[in-house]
Amino acid sequence: MTDFDPANFANVGPKEFAQLVKSTPDDKIAEVMSGDLRGKVLSAVFGRMPELFRADRAGSTNAVIHWNITGRPDGGTDTYEIVIENGTCAVNESATRDPKLSLTMGPVEFLKIVSGGANPVMMFMTGKLKAKGDLGLAANIANLFDIPKA
Repeated sequence: MTDFDPANFANVGPKEFAQLVKSTPDDKIAEVMSGDLRGKVLSAVFGRMPELFRADRAGSTNAVIHWNITGRPDGGTDTYEIVIENGTCAVNESATRDPKLSLTMGPVEFLKIVSGGANPVMMFMTGKLKAKGDLGLAANIANLFDIPKA
């Protein structure tokens, strides 16, 4: 699978997904993420988060994290909520609780972060990722998930 085909996201494993994102030009990712398949891509990515969650690394972390992905076709933002508590991770497709941390980024940056192809700290420092709230949690968030590297 060499072409970025979001329709296949649900059918590929995390490592194949990471390779797909890494091998696809940013403009092609942006094009797909501003079209009809955006919701399917985001649902597939967030749907995997509970299985990639590393409870052994979370310790006593209890947090509500809002992921705000900008660039929706209508100009809006998609917000997903991750709730980490009592050693578990749950995902809601809408924000229902006050976040301890709120992350905002574009769709290309989001896919690069969740596929292990970008450094979230560097993205924060260059303004491509905005974090509000618990910045210590933001710096450590990648350690809470088993993010595959392409």
